[in-house]
Amino acid sequence: MLASIYENILASGAPWILLLAPLLLALTRAVRGFTHSRVKEADEKQPPDQEIEPLWDFDFRKVYPIKYQPYRTQGHVTMGKDRIRHQSMTPSFNNILGIQKRTRSEWIRIDSGYLSRIEERLPLIREKPEFTIGTGEKVNPAIEELYEEIMIKHLPARFPTMFKTSGKLVENLATGTTYPLTTLGLTHAQMLAYMGENVEEDFYFMCPDPEGQYRLQGYIACFPGGFLSPARVGESVRDIHKPVPGYDRKLGLSVDRYFGRMQPGDFIGRMNWSLQVDGADLFRTDGNNYYPETNQAVSDDKEDPSLDQSFLRVEHQTLTKLPRTSAVIFTVRSYMTPLHQIKAEGEGKALAKAIESMPEGLGHYKMRQYWGRKILPWLIEDVQT
Repeated sequence: MLASIYENILASGAPWILLLAPLLLALTRAVRGFTHSRVKEADEKQPPDQEIEPLWDFDFRKVYPIKYQPYRTQGHVTMGKDRIRHQSMTPSFNNILGIQKRTRSEWIRIDSGYLSRIEERLPLIREKPEFTIGTGEKVNPAIEELYEEIMIKHLPARFPTMFKTSGKLVENLATGTTYPLTTLGLTHAQMLAYMGENVEEDFYFMCPDPEGQYRLQGYIACFPGGFLSPARVGESVRDIHKPVPGYDRKLGLSVDRYFGRMQPGDFIGRMNWSLQVDGADLFRTDGNNYYPETNQAVSDDKEDPSLDQSFLRVEHQTLTKLPRTSAVIFTVRSYMTPLHQIKAEGEGKALAKAIESMPEGLGHYKMRQYWGRKILPWLIEDVQT
C-alpha cells in the first residue's frame, strides 16, 4: 500500500515530493523487512504440538520397562574431599552430573507396569495429600501451565490410542477415568491430583525468586525417595542438596547458573540410583539416605537386609523450563528392580563394583556402611545353577 502511495506522489509532480519521498521510501522498506521477518519467524517456529511424536500403535501392555543400568553408564560423582571427577566420562559439568539432552516426546513414559503404579499412587493422593500435593500463591500459575502442557497438550498428542479427547474431557482408556480438557473451574490441588492419577512421574516446581534463585514452591510427589516434600518448600536448589556430600562447595553455583541459562523447550535428563533394602514401596519420606547430623535411627533391616526385599531404585530425572512462568520442572520417574533379578541377569558383579567404587562420602550417604556387609558379597558370588 505504501509503495502505491509513493508511486502516485511521484506521478503527481508535486513540488514537495523531494522532501516527502525519501521518508515514504524508507517507511516502505521498513514495512517490507518487518513483514518478511515475521513470515520467516512463523515458518521457523513450529507449534508446540508438532514437537511431540505420536505413538499411533501404542499399547502400554506390550511395552517392557526400560532396563536402566546407570551403575554401568553413568559412573559416580565425587563431591567429597577429592576433586570432582566422573569415573566414566570426561569431567565437564554435564558429564559430572550425567546430563544428556532429551526430547519433549521422552518427557512422559508409560509401560506395562502403568496400572499397578497408578493404583499405588491413588491412595497416596487421596489419603495423604499433606505429603503428596503442594500448592501456593507463588506456584499456582506454574501448576496451571504444567496442567496445560501435560494433560491438555502432551498426553493426547503422544498417546492418542490411550488418551482420547471427547468434547471438554479426555478419557484415559487404560483406567476408564476422565479429566477436564481445561483448567477452568479446577483448583490447583485438583490439577495436581489429575496429573498424579494419570502419569507415574512426580513433578517438583522450582520457581525463580526476585534474586534469580530457584526455589521449590510446589509438587505432586507420590514416590519421593527419602524426600519429605512439605519440609523443603521455599528451599533453593542448594538448600535441598545440602545433605549430599560436597554438593554446595563443588556444584552449587554451577547448577544455579545452569537453571538460569535454561530456555523453554530445553529438555535435559540424568539418572540417580541407590539401593532400597527394606521393601518395594516407592513412597519414602525418609530412610533411604543417611543424615548423621539428625541423630537418625537406623532400622535392623538396613544392617541385616532380606535379599528378597532388596531392590535397585533408579530415578529417571528430567528438567525443563516452562515458557510462561519460567518455572523449572523437575520430573522424576522411579523404577524398582529386584536384586535377585539383577544377579540372575549377570549384572551382580557390575553393580557390586559400582557400589564399592563410590567415594567414601557418597557411599556413607547412601548407607553402604550398613547394608553393604551383606549385599556386596552376595552380589559378587556366582549365580547358582
